[in-house]
Amino acid sequence: MGDQPVAIIGGTGDQGKGLALRWALAGCSVILGSRDLERAQRAAEEINSTLRSHGKENPSVNGTLNTEAAGTASIIVLTVPFEAQIAILKEIRERIKPGTLIVDVTVPLETAVGGKPARVLGVWAGSAAEQCAEMAPPGVDTISAFHNAGAAALAALDRVVDCDIIVCGDDKISKERLRPLVEAIPGCRYVDGGPLANSRTIEAMTAFLIGINLRYKTHAGLRITGI
Repeated sequence: MGDQPVAIIGGTGDQGKGLALRWALAGCSVILGSRDLERAQRAAEEINSTLRSHGKENPSVNGTLNTEAAGTASIIVLTVPFEAQIAILKEIRERIKPGTLIVDVTVPLETAVGGKPARVLGVWAGSAAEQCAEMAPPGVDTISAFHNAGAAALAALDRVVDCDIIVCGDDKISKERLRPLVEAIPGCRYVDGGPLANSRTIEAMTAFLIGINLRYKTHAGLRITGI
């Protein structure tokens, strides 16, 4: 997994904690970011405790403020609600170093304005990922991924995550940087989803899957056949 830590901004939410669990179990050093230092530290200790109970010795998950996390890692994973995305990006923007990769996991769900979780909002930039890219500092690439790997599936360490991870971005090398983190999660497969603009489709598919999950009371993922 390499020596560089991964920072999960908004890492105290269910999606962020689920990714942290899987990556730390695979041997990756993870930094959980939050606007609340105490909350970040509590979440990190909770994850470390879970990992120790699953036989992982000396798990490396630490909690800190979003700004500190953003300035420490070469890969930043943004797992925040859509309504908080712009504010948090403004908060951490000056701390992000050139060469850093931002992985946006944001979905513009209608819940941001009190609506239904199975619907997406229109975004002026085209998608939440493209909005993230517009706000990223110079020298920083943005890709999108992990929209369809549900938090509950990630947290269930006794099971594989039955889901393809579609990675969208305009630079192939940047997308390939994420491949080890995808393949570190049992059951996940890296799928090149093409340019960042295709995030519009993937974000909408996430809302569609939420609807499936609500109707069937399950944790459905997404598989691409034929490849």
